[in-house]
Amino acid sequence: MLYWLTALSDGGDFFNLFRYITFRAGGAFLTALIFGFVFGPSLIRVLRARQGKGQPIRDDGPESHLAKAGTPTMGGLLIVGALLTSTLLWARLDNPFIWMVLFVTMSFALIGFADDYAKVSKQNTAGVSGKLRLALGFLIAGVAAYWAAQYHPDELTNQLALPVFKDVLVNLGVLFIPFAMIVIVGAANAVNMTDGLDGLAIMPVMIASGAFAIIAYFVGRTDFTTELGLHYVPGTGELAIFAAGIIGGGLGFLWYNAPPAAVFMGDTGSLALGGALGAIAVATKHEIVLAIVGGLFVVEAMSVIIQVLYFKRTGKRVFLMAPIHHHYEKKGWAEPQIVIRFWIISLILAVIGLATLKVR
Repeated sequence: MLYWLTALSDGGDFFNLFRYITFRAGGAFLTALIFGFVFGPSLIRVLRARQGKGQPIRDDGPESHLAKAGTPTMGGLLIVGALLTSTLLWARLDNPFIWMVLFVTMSFALIGFADDYAKVSKQNTAGVSGKLRLALGFLIAGVAAYWAAQYHPDELTNQLALPVFKDVLVNLGVLFIPFAMIVIVGAANAVNMTDGLDGLAIMPVMIASGAFAIIAYFVGRTDFTTELGLHYVPGTGELAIFAAGIIGGGLGFLWYNAPPAAVFMGDTGSLALGGALGAIAVATKHEIVLAIVGGLFVVEAMSVIIQVLYFKRTGKRVFLMAPIHHHYEKKGWAEPQIVIRFWIISLILAVIGLATLKVR
């Protein structure tokens, strides 16, 4: 919205700053951060008053989690509200990719909100049916994938770009839409599975968002794509502003989610943030890089899949408990120890993912 102030510029004044993505990304970050600090306390008070007993705690989980009983959930509303406000203020609203990622983020937030509400109101961990959640998620992702494909350059339409081997494009044809759907839904659910300890999910999300802010900025500029051998996708630079909003909103939320958490993000936040990362990856044609940058989420999701499949086949477990962060809890690791080590792993993976931009 504030981009329209450039109409008042003569090319060399303050209003000219609003032309620059970097300036507006900084504005989005600060707006989202301040939003979190201003509205966080009141939101937590409302959630605590409305939810009573807070988020239900699994009976079969680590014993240390019983102390978390009574902590309110749906804190993702704070992140989503900060992200929506900062994006609408600072991004160009004539950009189709901005509306695509907002559509995915808000839609997955609604699914998560319905799930959180069902858990809190019924005081059990069942929530919305998993099949219904997946069906709605794939429907949303299908719309978003088709949407993105309409605005990709002709030479990149339905193509899968590879990191490192940048001259290679894999023509997925009609399979691109299903592939992009899996990326978005997979990212949403992988982040959701990671959100099991205080502060565990939000920092890796912010790290991945920082990496994709850089990727989106580079991919949206012809000078950087030429220098780095990347595929140019016009308009994706604006997604750096959206990603900056995630970082600011995430930091604001982490202030209240740091151990011991005053509020959980719930599915409202985890599904929305994971879907947002998947949507950015599809828009920028960096789906494979998302698997590297978000490698922690991949490992968390794979630990659940492996555990379920192996148990069904043999009646035995590979991990003491899945997702894998609970395995380490069962082994005696302290919660802050797991969280910080997983943050370090996320940062390393983000650096590796960004390094692929230079290699060719």
